[in-house]
Amino acid sequence: MAHNTTASRVKRFLGIRPEDELHDADFYDDGLYLESEPSAKEALAHLVPTADGIKHYFRELFPFWGWIFHYNLTWLLGDLIAGITVGFVVVPQGMAYAGLANLPPEFGLYTSFVGFFLYWAFATSKDITIGTVAVMSTIVGNIILDIRATQPELEAEVIARALALISGVILLFIGLTRLGFIVEFIPLTAIGAFMTGSAISIAAGQVPTMMGISTVKTREETYKVIINTLKHLGDTKLDAAMGLSALFGLYFIRWFCGFMGQRSPTRSKMWFFISTLRMAFIVILYILVSWLVNRGVSDAKNAKFKILGNVPSGFQHVGAPEINTEILSAIAPHLPVTVIVLLIEHIAISKSFGRVNNYMINPSQELVAIGFSNVFGPFLGGYPATGSFSRTAIKAKAGVRTPLAGIFTAVIVLLALYALTSVFFYIPSASLAAIIIHAVGDLITPPREVYKYWQTSPLEVVIFFAGVFVSIFTSIENGIYVTIAASGAVLLWRIAKSPGSFLGRVQLQHASRDSTLKKENVDHSALDGEKHSAYLDLGRRDQSNPQIPITSPYPGVFIYRFSEGLNYVNCARHLDKMTVYIYKHTRRTQLNKYDKIGDRPWNDPGPRRGQVVDTEEIASKPKLKAIILDFSAVNAIDVTAAQALVDLRTQFNKYTDPEAVEWYFAGVTNRWTKRALVAAGFGVDRGHGVERAGGAREDVVAVAGVDPDVTVGRKEKERGSGDVDLEAGHAGSGEKRDEIAPVSSGESRPSGKRLAPIYGVNRPYFHIDVETAVASVVRNLERRRDTEDSSLEVF
Repeated sequence: MAHNTTASRVKRFLGIRPEDELHDADFYDDGLYLESEPSAKEALAHLVPTADGIKHYFRELFPFWGWIFHYNLTWLLGDLIAGITVGFVVVPQGMAYAGLANLPPEFGLYTSFVGFFLYWAFATSKDITIGTVAVMSTIVGNIILDIRATQPELEAEVIARALALISGVILLFIGLTRLGFIVEFIPLTAIGAFMTGSAISIAAGQVPTMMGISTVKTREETYKVIINTLKHLGDTKLDAAMGLSALFGLYFIRWFCGFMGQRSPTRSKMWFFISTLRMAFIVILYILVSWLVNRGVSDAKNAKFKILGNVPSGFQHVGAPEINTEILSAIAPHLPVTVIVLLIEHIAISKSFGRVNNYMINPSQELVAIGFSNVFGPFLGGYPATGSFSRTAIKAKAGVRTPLAGIFTAVIVLLALYALTSVFFYIPSASLAAIIIHAVGDLITPPREVYKYWQTSPLEVVIFFAGVFVSIFTSIENGIYVTIAASGAVLLWRIAKSPGSFLGRVQLQHASRDSTLKKENVDHSALDGEKHSAYLDLGRRDQSNPQIPITSPYPGVFIYRFSEGLNYVNCARHLDKMTVYIYKHTRRTQLNKYDKIGDRPWNDPGPRRGQVVDTEEIASKPKLKAIILDFSAVNAIDVTAAQALVDLRTQFNKYTDPEAVEWYFAGVTNRWTKRALVAAGFGVDRGHGVERAGGAREDVVAVAGVDPDVTVGRKEKERGSGDVDLEAGHAGSGEKRDEIAPVSSGESRPSGKRLAPIYGVNRPYFHIDVETAVASVVRNLERRRDTEDSSLEVF
């Protein structure tokens, strides 16, 4: 008691009136269910880790424990085939992409090896492959050129390895703290624009190499690269024969295998593997051609066309990456774009293939996986790596069964590093450029997808093309920033301008579609089911049939539905709309409230002098009685929105003086939203539920049948936030919960059961749906009218 007294004194000292606080137990003592408000202590308790939560966290960090002990020969065969298939693709791609990063070809193999070797232990996707990718390699190359332009003493590999390590640490932190949801802020159109713009930029930059044109600066803006390439087509060298023919061969093999697969469905798997290995075939073929042409050449500079040159065998750059303040300050401005690209490429690909192959990925855990890969990769010479779309598609189609397939791909890369490096000397650079162009061509968003964007959201198509054009005319990095910023602006715009709607009632019945085609009148008693009410937009913006009349549930009662939440961004728009509409369709309770012109407020000056006012028309309008707010789309409200509702209530109470407007809420499911509304003075009966507005209240509540021996104790009542496992039928904490039992159709009150309110009776203005709220409003207004009529009869 002393504690309560001390707390009350502190509250009074701070200007808080303890007597204004609600104490539900003082108002209701009839044993009915009461709702308890959430507390800050309860919210903080959810943030404190439990023993089970810690165990679950560590189990999530190593997902392979869930399937590794079930590994079998069937899975092994599928993983072996898929792993080897991807291995034949990743070796030529890795060396080619290293060139995009302005690094020697062996760095592409180092990066690929680490990604495949580490990912399986942290993976939640069986299909994704981590390694070198064209877009990330291009961005790394741009960063290296940018830094070396001002700090030439920093070597390219030092910059690349440091960039991988720091970005990996950032991704690892995001993943370990389970903040992977931030990826959801990057929409599909932004990803599509980024991938398309990047693909066009990369392909344009590889055309000079494929044609043997050495006078074009391929790191300039894409449009300049295209123009300069066209200007210098006359400088084409013998490399073009190796490049153009390789590019034609890649596309021809893919087309021919696809054609034969359709023509012979029984052999489609064979043709798929042949198509998948086309890059390896092309590389082997042109190594042979190059060897025949350049036999006896020991220095790559003396070759008749540009070739790859010496590739060191094994891991020649093992060791800790060099990290110091100079390097950190140099790469710091480039970390945001690096992290964003690593995020969106990997998560977008893994989620897409997860949906296609019927499994779910954990974005936070995937960030842990690529974080670890990029943290440990630099110690073997790797640069930033992320998920590859082309190799992931190949891996999925090859029949991969588990993430362990990456180990077999890592073995292929390891063999290439130690056994095939001498052969790589003869690979034509033009052929590698053709491989890159062929690979990035699949990243361009096809027109049919852009058309789907247009059908879904035309505004996002504008963002898509803006991102593509910015990438082409400035840089890939700017394209990323523009699309993400524009998408965020559109999201905020939609929230701020979210439309609300006033609702009216329509009586419905179920009927077959054929019955609506009949011209004659239909016996409504013969239709399926009983009549029930639905509430539609009075403005018909929902495209409801204009032949169907929409009526007001009761004179002076208005129903308003929020479409996308209620918060500080859009509350003014919603409440202004409510004010204008309600003032237009109602009248003041006191028509002659202002006897003198000077007493009228400036914003309601009344008619001009000599102007005739149709008092009958004004008097025919109903008085404002009650407002029902449909909160089914509102999850939470903030202080600004709550205060705006309070101000609107005060404004309407002055409008209806001496009567008060009653406020009802439907579909409020968040306990904290209820707490906020109660704190603002809504949702509760501060008059102890006895007398209000001239008559006794009799609120309508939604009820359900329960067993007679089930009682609601205080602890059970305050418990209401526990999670229930619907499949197991009990709470996660082990407490016994009521099982969900089927109820036969048409059974309004099961035999032998008593009725119990679904929501607490201490919150009489909160209702489960609009229909229940309307029923409660109408009943109370009818009782008030009957009470007023009885009072008039007495006098």
